[in-house]
Amino acid sequence: MTVTDAHGAVDAVWRIESARIIAGVARIVRDVGLAEELAQDALVAALEQWPESGVPNNPGAWLMAIAKRRAIDLIRRKETYQRKLAEMGHELEIDGDSVEDDVEAILEDHIEDDLLRLVFTACHPVLTMDARVTLTLKLLGGLKTDEIARAFLAPEPTIAQRIVRAKRNLAKAEVQFEVPSGPDLLDRLSSVLEVVYLIYNEGYSATAGDDWMRPALCNEAMRLGRLLAELMPTEPEVLGLLALMELQSSRANARIGPDGEPVLLLDQDRRRWDRLLIRRGLEGIDRAWALEKPPGPYLLQSAIAACHARAADPEDTDWARIAGLYAVLAQVTPSPVVELNQAVAISMAFGPERGLQAVDALADDPSLKDYHLLPSVRGDLLFKLGRLSEAREEFEKAAALTRNERERKLLLERAAAC
Repeated sequence: MTVTDAHGAVDAVWRIESARIIAGVARIVRDVGLAEELAQDALVAALEQWPESGVPNNPGAWLMAIAKRRAIDLIRRKETYQRKLAEMGHELEIDGDSVEDDVEAILEDHIEDDLLRLVFTACHPVLTMDARVTLTLKLLGGLKTDEIARAFLAPEPTIAQRIVRAKRNLAKAEVQFEVPSGPDLLDRLSSVLEVVYLIYNEGYSATAGDDWMRPALCNEAMRLGRLLAELMPTEPEVLGLLALMELQSSRANARIGPDGEPVLLLDQDRRRWDRLLIRRGLEGIDRAWALEKPPGPYLLQSAIAACHARAADPEDTDWARIAGLYAVLAQVTPSPVVELNQAVAISMAFGPERGLQAVDALADDPSLKDYHLLPSVRGDLLFKLGRLSEAREEFEKAAALTRNERERKLLLERAAAC
């Protein structure tokens, strides 16, 4: 095997297995930052050894065994070795002569529990939301610092510093490497889901830059969503979020025109929607409702997305049901953005005049002052009512507020059409 081949294999394995390795080591050392360093040590060992020995039959287990041995060696050098070893419960045989001897034990390890602990640690509320997102992509997504920087259009040093600070703050706050229990579980779970959905939304509708979408972020968020669904299959909000992302992603191919321009929902060619993703999303929603728990915001949003997915033509969309679901969503999670979306559904179900009344009721909300979709929606409703000069002003205002170049161009085109 050439060095280039070995490096390619290591990169591929790392992207797939890094979260499990870091999680397994973190259970031993109880420090996420240190666990990542030890996992990286295992990566270096692979880069050194695989060109000569070849890729092991189970490369993920090989890396896990090396990383855990490094963790145990580190603990041995500390005064607390005996106490730590007792906590570990002799999980890994430390005197074996070969890494391959440990593979069987690694495969039988409770890695799902470790992954869940890592998820809740990376998304801990002690961190800022930016830090949670960055650390989640780094530890659970296996993304490199420069990849995260490119995804969020941020300087690489900024992202690197954010990661360092996040690990330091977790250690300083003595955040336990554990899954919360009881009432704390649902509170913390909402933070985890918020992080995943924020990553998804940044990919689905980029807030800045020249691209309308960043598919890599959408795919990473869905991968994290599927991981959570495997780890927590009885939580309807987890299933709801995954279904929501799958249903929205089913429209990805139809959302962008031949020149990269945005194509709005009602103008999309629905024959280009991904039927497999739609089926998976609808099945996930059915599983979530079957749990017979009160619906949360993600399950309600996925139910709204399902109304679009089930409509073969825009005219078939059940807008009255969508408006009703938004009304429930506004009670579960009060938000002017939810009310704005509800206003759009009202306009589609009952006419633009009713929709405009609902939008104008939000005009003075301070949280929407710089939200470009408020004037965008208002401009659309005014256009439908034939109030073209007012519509043009709203589209131009929206164009001035957005930071996405593709969206700005679309809004200015709509202004010109008035």
